[in-house]
Amino acid sequence: IVCKLGCSESLVGISHECDYPENIRDLPVCSEPRLDINGTSLEVDNQVKSLLRNALSIYDLNESLISELKPDIIITQSQCNVCAVSLNDVQNALNKNLGINPTIISLEPKNLSDIFRDIKYVASKLNKDYVAAKIINSFEEEIVKLKSSKVKKNTVACIEWIDPLMFAGNWVPEIVEIVGGKDLFGLKGEHSTWSKYEELFVKNPDKIIFMPCGYNIEKTKFEIKKICKMKEWYELKAVKSDSVYIADGSQYFNRPGPRLLDSIKIMDEILNNKVPKNYIGRGWQKVDL
Repeated sequence: IVCKLGCSESLVGISHECDYPENIRDLPVCSEPRLDINGTSLEVDNQVKSLLRNALSIYDLNESLISELKPDIIITQSQCNVCAVSLNDVQNALNKNLGINPTIISLEPKNLSDIFRDIKYVASKLNKDYVAAKIINSFEEEIVKLKSSKVKKNTVACIEWIDPLMFAGNWVPEIVEIVGGKDLFGLKGEHSTWSKYEELFVKNPDKIIFMPCGYNIEKTKFEIKKICKMKEWYELKAVKSDSVYIADGSQYFNRPGPRLLDSIKIMDEILNNKVPKNYIGRGWQKVDL
């Protein structure tokens, strides 16, 4: 959001997850996870639940570095304590008298309207209201175009975590709806929900899209091996019709910012077989069944 508003030069530090656009990657990194993010999805889930049971944060903040950087504004989030550094993490750090008194902006989007609101709010603090208006107008115009080109209404499963199973909520069902699909599992504006594989097998969607939180395409390829071994998997319509896909959740669908427009276009390419396929290979690909 900050970079899209034209304020990348104002950034003095980033989180361990901040990797886009590329020109910010050399900035000081102010956080790190307390868990092994290279484990399987089940191992990561177990580590997260263990930390939360013990009332521990999932992330460490480099308080001395933040103090040295002397930011005027810190942008964080209160949408999900698991996905990224939370408001509580930041407030706890600042309570330790770091010698700074920044404005804290905490974002908590649940749908596309909330994301537009967040862009406007961040812009207001950076004196970029006009730029925000242009970004949002362009986004909304693209949505209108995509809605007008809807084709067949496919039923869809958008999977945000693999083991245990979680279906994507928040803005993802809205994205599916924009391009003419019907999300059988997630609810617009509601948090993502834990589920069982049996629900996937019973509802039997036309298309399945894996978009695990924080995972790229290659990591997801490895993670889906478990579900692909289940005998019920091969009875699914999506599997029989070769309609199972992996999207880069980390770079697109999981991040509530301007690139959700790219995510809508990716969803359009998948559900409606749109050509040219501008995002295939980098934003999504078909699973080789």
